[in-house]
Amino acid sequence: MAAHLVKRCTCLLREAARQAPAMAPVGQLRLARVAHKTLTSSATSPISHFPGSLVELVEKEQAFTPYTENHVDRLIKKAARPEELLELLGGSHHLDNNHAALVLIRLSHLLSEKPEDKALLIQDARFQQLLCLLNSQINSVWHGTLSRLLRSLYALGLPRTSKELQSVEQEVRWRMRKLKYKHLAFLADSCATLSQEQHSQELLTELLMHLERRWTEIEDGRTLVTIMMKVGHLSEPLMNRLEDKCLELVEQFGPDELRKVLVTLAAQSRRSVPLLRAISYHLVQKPFSLTKSVLLDLAYAYGKLGFHQTQVSQRLAADLLSLTPSLTSGEVARCAKSFALLKWLNLPLYEAFAQHALNRAQDITVPHLCSILLAFARLNFHPDQEDEFFSLVHEKLGSELPGLEPALQVDLVWALCVLQQAREAELQAVLHPEFHIQFLGGKSQKDQNTFQKLLHINATAMLEHPDYSGPLLPASAVAPRPSALDRKVTPLQKELQETLKGLLGSADRGSLEVATQYGWVLDAEVLLDSDGQFLPVRDFVAPHLAQPTGSQPPPAGAKRLAFLRWEFPNFNTRSKDLLGRFVLARRHILAAGFLIVDVPFYEWLELKSEWQKGAYLKDKMRKAVAEELAK
Repeated sequence: MAAHLVKRCTCLLREAARQAPAMAPVGQLRLARVAHKTLTSSATSPISHFPGSLVELVEKEQAFTPYTENHVDRLIKKAARPEELLELLGGSHHLDNNHAALVLIRLSHLLSEKPEDKALLIQDARFQQLLCLLNSQINSVWHGTLSRLLRSLYALGLPRTSKELQSVEQEVRWRMRKLKYKHLAFLADSCATLSQEQHSQELLTELLMHLERRWTEIEDGRTLVTIMMKVGHLSEPLMNRLEDKCLELVEQFGPDELRKVLVTLAAQSRRSVPLLRAISYHLVQKPFSLTKSVLLDLAYAYGKLGFHQTQVSQRLAADLLSLTPSLTSGEVARCAKSFALLKWLNLPLYEAFAQHALNRAQDITVPHLCSILLAFARLNFHPDQEDEFFSLVHEKLGSELPGLEPALQVDLVWALCVLQQAREAELQAVLHPEFHIQFLGGKSQKDQNTFQKLLHINATAMLEHPDYSGPLLPASAVAPRPSALDRKVTPLQKELQETLKGLLGSADRGSLEVATQYGWVLDAEVLLDSDGQFLPVRDFVAPHLAQPTGSQPPPAGAKRLAFLRWEFPNFNTRSKDLLGRFVLARRHILAAGFLIVDVPFYEWLELKSEWQKGAYLKDKMRKAVAEELAK
């Protein structure tokens, strides 16, 4: 430690003596000492140049230094080829303590787009001489230059055994407490993105520890947002601290900062409700002028995080509606998907999306049209020009459907089933044994979801297409899987089951949690005779079950009732309209011969006593039977 300090003081004194006049006051030496702690930017960074990057933050920081730019600095800046930089090592040029580092930074920039030349450079004797010069002066390199130097050495691909690289990393460790917060973040980003070696990951751990401890040093919103974007994902505790700091500084954010924070949260799937509420408040209250790219990113982030704020959604929809004629097909598809994830159906906006697809029928690509179709199906949206729109869909998918990814083919045909637009050829394509067999034994969640949609498609062919000639899924495939009933019980589901048990009295007078061959689970099933009395449901034939238990046909005039509860997530946001998936379920249950007793959450929550709940279900049953008799 003592030797290191003595060596540093010697370098400082030598530099001060060379730069200062003979009779310079003592303050001049103090100024020189400060200069070594400040950031300089006399070379261009070799790494990312997009706005808001840590590179930009570090390079644009104003440096306070008593040294004027000399001839060598200008030569380093103007160099267009690595050879020009290496030639500085010879001849009459005097390289001071910072020039070697600046040359390496400039070399990294010049070779950033020529990775094949990096190996040749490392073998060059002059490059090795440059590294030796740097190593001998490493403790005199300024702080800002040091952070960019380490990033450049990683980018150049120096081997992990390089003593010069290890020396720079060790120097960073020595200075870690003196470096500014943005320099620490810059170094952490460098270690994470440019090197996966063990030694750099050890340094990264130390840097993250310092970032977690010194988070209160962040003073401006731009720095905070940039650090959150580039480094936040590396450490959960750090990201928690950065979110707290965002809440503190959110009033200073402009629309671009708010957009970046939201996109960062969405990319990491961090649903920080307090921060999302604060951002939403400022988006609503402040008269920001939001550009098209900002609007699209905001819609994406809110959709990805599933966070709905009515006023924000209304503003995004209104602003995007006016911009729809200028949107590309890809932007329309992205926007439609974002609002579908939010379950926000803005009719004028979705009509504009459908019209956009029709106006650009010749140019719109199949992937973009698929995204729009899936969004429409999720929200159960039927455009005014329904015939023209779905004619375009069938025309585009006619030859392209077999070439799409199998899971996407199922998604598209399922979407057409939801919207009641599926054709026999499309049903046959995904129900063919050679196609659906790949999903029968799937263990992943994605494969199971895809097979569930195949069951719905199979039910559509059976129940809604009387002229369908096959094929259908085999009986072994439609048998309910154990996972169909293995779900977390919701409070509404639990209360409904308890009320139904009390209403039925005996277990043989009804069935709870009935898994059908159509891929839907009924909350309860009862069979009533012509006088409205309960019949033992398990004694009679049940065609909706894959493996019926009874053998007797139901008596004349008997009516089969299905209880279906509808939870809050089953509806469009701020609406009593069911999402497309549940509209499809209701249609299938009706087509299977049931009378439906709907139990929506907003009606059930108004019932306080057990007597009210029982009376509510009885009244619902009477209304369902009366409506059937009135037809």
